[in-house]
Amino acid sequence: MRSNSVKRGLERAPHRSLFKALGLTDEEINRPLIGIVNAKSEIVPGHMHLDKIAEAVKAGVRLAGGTPIEFPSIGVCDGIAMGHIGMHYSLPSRELIADSIESMVIAHGYDGLVLIPDCDKIIPGMLMAAARVNIPTIVVSGGPMLKGRVDGKELSLTDMFEAVGAVQAGKMKEEELEEYENNACPSCGSCSGMFTANSMNCLTEAIGIALPGNGTIPAVYSERIRLAKLAGMKILELVKEDIKPRDIMTKEAFYNALAVDMALGCSTNSMLHLPAIAHEAGVEFSLDIANSISEKTPNLCKLAPAGRHFVEDLYFAGGVSAIMKELSKKGLINENCLTVTLKKVGENISRAVNKNPQVIRPVENPYSETGGIAVLKGNLAPDGSVVKRSAVAEKMLVHKGPARVFDSEDDAIKAILAGKINKGDVVVIRYEGPKGGPGMREMLMPTSVLAGMGLDADVALITDGRFSGATRGASIGHVSPEAASGGPIAFVKEGDIISIDMKACTLSVEVSPEEFENRKKEWVCPPPKIDKGYLARYAKFVSSASEGAVLKL
Repeated sequence: MRSNSVKRGLERAPHRSLFKALGLTDEEINRPLIGIVNAKSEIVPGHMHLDKIAEAVKAGVRLAGGTPIEFPSIGVCDGIAMGHIGMHYSLPSRELIADSIESMVIAHGYDGLVLIPDCDKIIPGMLMAAARVNIPTIVVSGGPMLKGRVDGKELSLTDMFEAVGAVQAGKMKEEELEEYENNACPSCGSCSGMFTANSMNCLTEAIGIALPGNGTIPAVYSERIRLAKLAGMKILELVKEDIKPRDIMTKEAFYNALAVDMALGCSTNSMLHLPAIAHEAGVEFSLDIANSISEKTPNLCKLAPAGRHFVEDLYFAGGVSAIMKELSKKGLINENCLTVTLKKVGENISRAVNKNPQVIRPVENPYSETGGIAVLKGNLAPDGSVVKRSAVAEKMLVHKGPARVFDSEDDAIKAILAGKINKGDVVVIRYEGPKGGPGMREMLMPTSVLAGMGLDADVALITDGRFSGATRGASIGHVSPEAASGGPIAFVKEGDIISIDMKACTLSVEVSPEEFENRKKEWVCPPPKIDKGYLARYAKFVSSASEGAVLKL
């Protein structure tokens, strides 16, 4: 056992005395020590109930003959951090989570890990750590929030942000907004649409690092508690067989995740997190690979914000296993990948059934023959950009319009709320990338306000920052290289004509190479927006969004 390094032999008597100070008996010390990484907090709705999940996991560990020892993880609520300085800290918190778990695991000699996240950056941060330390690991999340309801209309957090724009445009009364506010988020759990948290929780199943059901069993269902107990039991089997994350998170497993991502129409943030996890696992991952899989993978679901179905609807329709079963009919899933069930993917999905073809379209009748996410390239984004194509109105898949240029999200929001953006415009928001942000803020406020004002089918947004999984419309993020690194987006001027073709996967500005070169010679990078503390250090070491925005020495 790995934990022998901290508990066996004469020289470890001082260590054992400290374990006994924790109240552990000799019997408990001699068993496999399982780290329970719990993101429980009282500020994140997706994490407020994780103490219940952790207790269930511990029960499972004890039932299987192990000793659970819990330690915490931080977590930022993207919804609460949205639209102010707090959002600068969201993506960078992913690296802190990974580093802190690495520190705790290596320092204390755990034999295995059970990771308990539920929201946006916490899931990939924990998976990055799992790949890095590479000891037997399983993920069990807190599960999705139930959908909200007002007068028969089903709601999610997206509707709240869009309602702000509707009030601003005179399309909704403030009394109606308050009713939405009181009912849009009715329970604990990760927000109810196919936003970043639920996207990543579903992809843990596709990769094979979580048990079937992890992505979709609602947070408030007792089935979630049973799943947590099973995860606690299963980690002892993984420890016994010494099956580690890198045995599961192979190239083929990431390809499976990409296929499920495209079928579900996941958050564009998955194109930041999957490369970052793959980097830690030693697996090559590029945006070109994502596009090649998108080209042959049909989009089977339109969950909020792309449509009016929610994650609980996906649960009742058969969940991620049903999606994978549909994709397997076209040979789009590698069924030989190992999973934490200790079975191959093919065995896991063999009995899966699509119980609602309205929620999960049959593979023979998809929403589109190509995936929900597309990577666009061109002279505006030589290293790529990302769009949730499944959430874009048909007429905006190909669009050409004048650039409206803003050097921050805040300036863009002011212009939108002031009615200064017109139909056909292409809003360019720059200096919001990993370095320039710093921290690559999500842009849910401008996209939602535009949608609430009825402009989401007429206005495109382009940024070197990123968009929330709750964003819909022609919102193109992750433009790389970013402005702060001297990427072409830094040289766009007001009125330049920008051409977008999501079918051909191109993003270009109609400016000659000679003119671009002249503008580049005149360019001076603005001073950093934050020049002290963690974010100042982060900005110095973070890589491009096209590489997953990981920290590099």
